[in-house]
Amino acid sequence: MRYLTRTIWILSLISLFTDMASEMLYPVMPVYLKHIGFSVLLIGILEGVAEAVAGLSKGYFGKRSDYSGKRVPFVQLGYTLSALSKPLIVMSVLPLWVFWVRTLDRIGKGVRSGARDAILSGEATPETKGKIFGFHRSMDTLGAVLGPLCALCYLYFYPEDYQTLFLLAIIPGLLAVIASLFLKEKPAPPKTNIPEPAFFSFLNYWKESPVQYRKLIAGLLAFTLFNSSDVFLLLKAKDAGLNDTQVIGVYIFYNLVYALFAFPAGILADKLGLKKILIAGLGVFGLVYLGMGLTNNLYVITALFFLYGIYAAATEGISKAWISNISDKKDTATAIGTYNGFQSICTMIASALAGFLWYQFSPGVTFIVTALASTLVMIYFGFFVPEKQ
Repeated sequence: MRYLTRTIWILSLISLFTDMASEMLYPVMPVYLKHIGFSVLLIGILEGVAEAVAGLSKGYFGKRSDYSGKRVPFVQLGYTLSALSKPLIVMSVLPLWVFWVRTLDRIGKGVRSGARDAILSGEATPETKGKIFGFHRSMDTLGAVLGPLCALCYLYFYPEDYQTLFLLAIIPGLLAVIASLFLKEKPAPPKTNIPEPAFFSFLNYWKESPVQYRKLIAGLLAFTLFNSSDVFLLLKAKDAGLNDTQVIGVYIFYNLVYALFAFPAGILADKLGLKKILIAGLGVFGLVYLGMGLTNNLYVITALFFLYGIYAAATEGISKAWISNISDKKDTATAIGTYNGFQSICTMIASALAGFLWYQFSPGVTFIVTALASTLVMIYFGFFVPEKQ
């Protein structure tokens, strides 16, 4: 597997360690915030603001990376900010402090994402994009398996000792920062003939981008508008009768399936075509949400979480590989960052819409509407979006 270069291994290990640190805290974050006095409404506002900041900053820093011709400094700074934010959150219970630290973590993700994906794209050829992005997603998601497992083990022996857990999360975070020091910059000329980018200047890329890019992103964003937070799937599992530990267990199971299948899905995409695998993944997603809307059987729901892992493996890395294939090499970070920026806004809308349908009608309506929307997006990709320019 010569296509898995030294740089790809380093980036993949960095992502594994960082996701491990983040996912150690993901299952306990809402519990900890409620423990220090946050209401459910305040938690929702906190997460919404943090994700919006992350999305917009991905677009800006992606543009900034392309403008400067540099990648590695953005990767190193982004992972450092995220690592430092983990222990800082327990330094004070003041809502303003918690907001600032959570936002710092998301800004870190925004700083690094476009530059990191541009490095991955630069290490691949059009024929190996699926493999490269798939392998990176596998390693990244493996961290999402190890992190919650570590958290569960620690809380089993030290129940409700959340503060120490937050401090321990800096260990894999620091390992990610150390690994980033081994990255080597490949010189690229900066863009000297254009003005320095302003914060929202990445939005201009939409008008400048190839038509195929706009068609692809339009489909992905339409799907995102109905692809609400995974929290709703976990709530469904909870309502079906799983206890808190079992819900975390199902979440770990989903991530394990995702980690195991992302790389093979990338290999398959390089052979059969990125478009075919993405459409297949959307089809699996539709089946999962239709099933969630029609059943409360615990065995069926567990099987649906298995399929949900297959869906993620067939879409997350594949979509970025496809974007990088149809965008100019000098604009890769901007192209992916712009998509991520719009995606974050659509994700916020999707979760609000899902919450509205859930409480105004029923959980079943929420899932069935999403399944129908994903079917329409599949038809759009099948008939209106060519894979190659």
